[in-house]
Amino acid sequence: MGGTVRWGVLATGGMAAAFTTDLLGMPDAEVVAVASRSAAPAQAFAERFGIPRAYGSWAELAADDGVDVVYVATPHSAHREAAGLCLEAGRAVLCEKPFTLNVREAQELVALARGRGLFLMEAMWMYCGPVVRRLVELVRDGAVGEIRAVHADFGLVGPADPAHRLRDPAVGGGALLDLGVYPVAFAQLLLGEPDRVQADALLSPEGVDLNTGMLLGWDSGATAALSCSIVADTPLTASVSGTKGRIEFSRGFFHPEGFVLHREGREPEEFTVAGRRDSLQHEAAEVMRCLRAGETESPLVPLDGTLAVMRTLDAVRDRIGVRYPADDAAPDRAGGHRPAGGTAPEGTGGHRPAGGTAPDGTGVRRPAGARVTPA
Repeated sequence: MGGTVRWGVLATGGMAAAFTTDLLGMPDAEVVAVASRSAAPAQAFAERFGIPRAYGSWAELAADDGVDVVYVATPHSAHREAAGLCLEAGRAVLCEKPFTLNVREAQELVALARGRGLFLMEAMWMYCGPVVRRLVELVRDGAVGEIRAVHADFGLVGPADPAHRLRDPAVGGGALLDLGVYPVAFAQLLLGEPDRVQADALLSPEGVDLNTGMLLGWDSGATAALSCSIVADTPLTASVSGTKGRIEFSRGFFHPEGFVLHREGREPEEFTVAGRRDSLQHEAAEVMRCLRAGETESPLVPLDGTLAVMRTLDAVRDRIGVRYPADDAAPDRAGGHRPAGGTAPEGTGGHRPAGGTAPDGTGVRRPAGARVTPA
């Protein structure tokens, strides 16, 4: 594939608008179609951004042979359905994070893409930014020695209304999938998949996590202390500490302007990159580079890494007792989901709680120690 890459945008919300805005600023990208579940929002979005084709169904966009790649920007509870529909139709896909609700859904999408030889990538923009790429280079070159500790947090004061999607288990609500995916992905970018997972959380009456702490461990001796919250405004910082030094990120580690490298006997070294820290163009450029090169996976955001992060997120939910209705669904032949008739098998993410759990009044299964608040 050469020349301009033709994008389709599936969904019309805030992320879709932000990504489309950045695509329109790239000379080698063209947004040619948008789709929603009904015609009116798709048409309004198309008029807002000057997009030539607007569809009132996802299937119409998936069937559009004039689209090279589809950006899926739905809420994450619909990622499996939307991305799967596009892959089934032969479209390359960039799917927003978190990739899916659980690792089973993620495995289904990866198997579908690999089986059809199609490009698929999670929209983990943090991995594609130049500052984080420089961090990876320095760590690999031994700038801090062997990593011993990673710290990262992402918390904000979210909605108190129980009707909001962040409080709704049916759509994967809670802090972990919306915000916790960033600290987990940051740690695993540097250390890979953990060997041990511990977690504790404050749960809402609906059964989603409001405030979650995670401790990940590796056989190398490295640990990662991570947290996420939708009830507290945390520093949004990160650090990487090793046997020869440490690297510190200021607020907004997931879209950083730079970082500071500290090494014994040397002055602190500051690394910065000019340009917008919140640009989505870096991930779009990586997608287009892969498509032109005929690559079906990005080396910056490999699918095996996405699956590893999903396994950790599943493990954390196992520990804190958060389950979603989709966890108890099985795939049907059309690529959707149907009730399994019982609970999903234990250990869907490869991690299993050491002890049993007991149901409480929220309708979820809650380990001892997980607290429920009437927030």
